[in-house]
Amino acid sequence: MTIRLHDTLSGETRPLVPLHDDGIGVYSCGPTVYGPAHIGNFRSFLFADLLVRFLRWRGERVTWVMNITDIDDKIIRGAAATGESIEALAERYLAAFLADARALRMTTPDVLPQATRHIDEIVALIATLLEKGHAYRTDDGSIFYRISTWPAYGRLARLDPEGLRVGERVEADEYGKDDVRDFALWKAPKPGEPSWETAIGPGRPGWHIECSAMSMAHLGPSFDIHTGGVDLIFPHHEDEIAQSEAATGQTFVQTWLHCAHLQSAGSKMAKSTGNIARVGEVLAAGVSPRALRLALISVHYRAGLNHSDESLAAAGAALERLDAAVAALDAYSEDGPDDATLPGTLDAAREAFGAALDDDLNISAALAVVFDLVRDLNRRLERRLLSTADAGRALETLHDLDRVLAILPDESDALEPDVAALLEQRVAARAARDFAASDRLRDELAAHGVTVEDTRDGQRWRRSVEVGHG
Repeated sequence: MTIRLHDTLSGETRPLVPLHDDGIGVYSCGPTVYGPAHIGNFRSFLFADLLVRFLRWRGERVTWVMNITDIDDKIIRGAAATGESIEALAERYLAAFLADARALRMTTPDVLPQATRHIDEIVALIATLLEKGHAYRTDDGSIFYRISTWPAYGRLARLDPEGLRVGERVEADEYGKDDVRDFALWKAPKPGEPSWETAIGPGRPGWHIECSAMSMAHLGPSFDIHTGGVDLIFPHHEDEIAQSEAATGQTFVQTWLHCAHLQSAGSKMAKSTGNIARVGEVLAAGVSPRALRLALISVHYRAGLNHSDESLAAAGAALERLDAAVAALDAYSEDGPDDATLPGTLDAAREAFGAALDDDLNISAALAVVFDLVRDLNRRLERRLLSTADAGRALETLHDLDRVLAILPDESDALEPDVAALLEQRVAARAARDFAASDRLRDELAAHGVTVEDTRDGQRWRRSVEVGHG
């Protein structure tokens, strides 16, 4: 089945046809590192991670680029407030973002370009726009994009191009410009602000131009997929299209994918409203990183998702079911014949899982396939229908599907040596029929977050999935 994705620009769900034979280029708008990213940001980042993982699972070669905005009005204000350099503040919050991304098992993008390291590319792009008449200078030396030169402006957001701009990162009167709709490509130097001496004059880049320059530097003037939150459609992505296509004369992006907002307490999660939850805070409250990841990816990316204690608890309960099945399969031992129907069941599950995600990343349907398979496997385990080899094959299938989901236990969930020693002591206690010691060790292991069960196949264990409170 062909992968089909919903393109925001055309409004159509259509087949993904790679532009180039050497792989698929994906660009994601990353964080502006003026503070810790919140889990609403990570809904967008993890949706892109799910996309990249699935494309690779389907055998596609993918180059994933996620930009880091490390020069911005908010970063400048933040550094001034803390008394540290702009570079130090940006690096501190970039490190925090990467730590949160690792905790949530986000694939590390192939390229994490930083705006301050792409000044030459930004300047070259602006120079081209000046040369072609799509940009102009103001009296103070700033450079603006002239929207009146781009009749297609507004197509992505389905706006009347004659309408006023809203939601801009700078105040409309902060820089003098010919038309209130025009946006800053280059900002003239101001006291206390960073500035670069360049061929187009001194100053620093505007926000929108950074993404065009960095995406084209690493993926070329025209690439396959651009992702981001719906809040970036206008003006950010609208501006990216206008400046990129005006400069190159080529279609900038083949498929635009936008993720709906994460809701909290009935409204969009955003720093501006204060109803935010940061990854570190949620994990510190006792929520498993795996549960938070599952909660954030479990609803279709274009559908609204509500963050609540209940949603985290549901994700934790789902992981408990998965972990129990994995533990049971791992411990299972049966010398009987192979189950002749199992290979067909496993193949059908893999096919249905892929078909669900082929359909514009229908993650809800894909997860339903996984849990249907787990229920089927549990029935076979209870009836001792599987051989030891069957259990191994079933485990391989679950881990194969998890290459996309990244929610099953992995090496980072391995037990500490002292906890592993307690498990060995309990096995010995049961062998010696010292059930008092066995019970005591079970309680001690539970205090370490390890659930132990005694089965026909011997002792099996799994880490308890803490759900805490978000």
